[in-house]
Amino acid sequence: MDKDIKSFTMIPLRGITIFPNMVLHFDVGRKKSIRALEEAMIDSQEIFLSAQKEAIIEEPGEQDIHKYGTICDIKQILKLPGNTIRVLVEGKCRGKIVEYESTEPFFKVQVVEVEDVLKENEENKREALVRSVKKSFEKYIKLLGNIGPEAIISLEELDENNFVDSVASYLILNQEAKQELLQIEDACERLEKLLTIIENENSILSIEKKIGMKVKKKIDKSQKEYFLREQMKVIQEELGEEDESKKEIAEYQRKIDKARLPKVVKEKAIYELNRLKGMGNYSPESSVIRTYLDWIIELPWNKLTKDNLDIKKVRKVLDDEHYGLKDVKDRIIEYLAVRKISKTLRGPILCLVGPPGVGKTSIAKSIANALNRNFVRMSLGGVRDESEIRGHRKTYVGAIPGRIIYSMRQAKSRNPLFLLDEIDKMSNDFRGDPADALLEVLDGEQNSTFRDHYLELDFDLSKVLFVTTANRLDTIPLPLLDRMEIIEVSGYTYEEKLNIAKKYLVPKKLKEHNIDSDKIKFSDNSLKHIINYYTRESGVRDLERKISSVIRKSITEILEKDKKSILISVNQVRKYLGAEIYNYDIIDKTDKVGIVTGLAWTAYGGDTLPVEVSVMNGNGKLELTGQLGEVMQESARAGYSYVRAHAHEYKIDDEFYKNKDIHIHVRDFASKFQLKICFY
Repeated sequence: MDKDIKSFTMIPLRGITIFPNMVLHFDVGRKKSIRALEEAMIDSQEIFLSAQKEAIIEEPGEQDIHKYGTICDIKQILKLPGNTIRVLVEGKCRGKIVEYESTEPFFKVQVVEVEDVLKENEENKREALVRSVKKSFEKYIKLLGNIGPEAIISLEELDENNFVDSVASYLILNQEAKQELLQIEDACERLEKLLTIIENENSILSIEKKIGMKVKKKIDKSQKEYFLREQMKVIQEELGEEDESKKEIAEYQRKIDKARLPKVVKEKAIYELNRLKGMGNYSPESSVIRTYLDWIIELPWNKLTKDNLDIKKVRKVLDDEHYGLKDVKDRIIEYLAVRKISKTLRGPILCLVGPPGVGKTSIAKSIANALNRNFVRMSLGGVRDESEIRGHRKTYVGAIPGRIIYSMRQAKSRNPLFLLDEIDKMSNDFRGDPADALLEVLDGEQNSTFRDHYLELDFDLSKVLFVTTANRLDTIPLPLLDRMEIIEVSGYTYEEKLNIAKKYLVPKKLKEHNIDSDKIKFSDNSLKHIINYYTRESGVRDLERKISSVIRKSITEILEKDKKSILISVNQVRKYLGAEIYNYDIIDKTDKVGIVTGLAWTAYGGDTLPVEVSVMNGNGKLELTGQLGEVMQESARAGYSYVRAHAHEYKIDDEFYKNKDIHIHVRDFASKFQLKICFY
């Protein structure tokens, strides 16, 4: 064995594996590789080539290079610009690194030649595998199509030791598969691996060929259809028959006549239709015109629904669907009363302002239902582009109308109830301010001629009853706010929440869960307990969720324990919802020196606010601690100044501010509401 060990200079290759009997050229650019190549040319013009395990490694070490490689003859070298050498080599035989002689200034290794090892009694198996590989390889050549038939002839002339290497050199394989083939020493195992690889490649090539045939057929079919269509046009012209484009033009003409469009709009539609007539079906502009005509035809230019002006009926609908909200209901009734007498009143712009969950959106739906108007909603939360309101001009690719016109097409009438939701959540950027575009929409003196950039036609919005919603007014631009009538929808009181839960929320949730009201019944005390100790909000959104949770758990208990019905009591509420989340401060029976009780307001409701004050000897310092915002800090200082100014009236030492320190502390009442937010 020692006699077969030879010493060679080595070049580690990146992403390349060379097999015996394979002729290949590659470029050498690393200094260490160039030195190795120069040494090999001086010595015997033989070199050992082995692949790196990771191609991205720039300076590989011994552990980064595969042990198995190929002993090659250097046939030609060519110097290229940029200190790069192109080398042409021919593989002689496989080899395995036994030992590294040196790694600097280039790699020099001791290599032993590797030959296929054939075990006893496996000659027939080897012959069978060779024949199978030849058949599969022939199929591979046919499927691939870019390898000449001379490859099979050259394989016939090879001995069995070089057979696998020669076949592998023709295959298009990844680096890992090539290296695995190169380093297997067992002859039958190499043949089996090669056969598996070729069969797998044949399967993939067969699928690729089928896909290619299908794509070709589709392309041929589309070309055939094009020629047939053009021939059909000529035949129809010769026979005097209408083609599809003429039928389409006639259909558009019929729709325009049927739509009862305003005069200006109809003239514009006819103009665009005449343009369409002069264009081919395959003109890019023709699809733009078709889309434009579809929009004009489908918009409700003259379609109106009849308002329900029966005031008693409207009030009954509003009372049936919403508890309380007297101001909102009275304003709608007033609008209808004046409308019934005057018959010309424009739709008001109502703005419902209140905290989340008080039912602003559902109020708008109820108003639409009471008035017998179609309802359409447009959310303005996050809208920051003016074109979302006014649309894009037709010159832009993919232009569409703005969301106002889009919603009017959805409404299918010119006098719907149009809800502009979350109007306080709009923003703006470099593309314009959507609030400016809404100024025309919400102005009763201007919106009769609202012009969308896409339509370039006036659309009458004066019959629309606009209702907007907002959580706060300070983020709404003043010019926009000036056009709206503000209606405060404040939070519900304890009694209102109780009635809403009994009359609306519980029946609604039982219906959603498809369960009879006699199977799950809520006592008044259970609803009061949920309101007091499990919710802390102005609206009833969280109350609805808690009721839904109780109903789900009740249904589960009915099914698990085969109960016929459940009465929800306070104990049942605690069982289903766990420990109480909130509590209420108890009024102190006796006054405490240094503590005064105030009231605090938040978006989730009100609460008491104990303010503690302590006076001590010092040098006149005012200490403010607790969760105090700027306004509360200013209030504390204003109170301190007031005491100084009126110290004599209250029989306080005029010099107290010089020798007394005052410490004002406000408890962290906000933590109660922070806990609530976590459950939202």
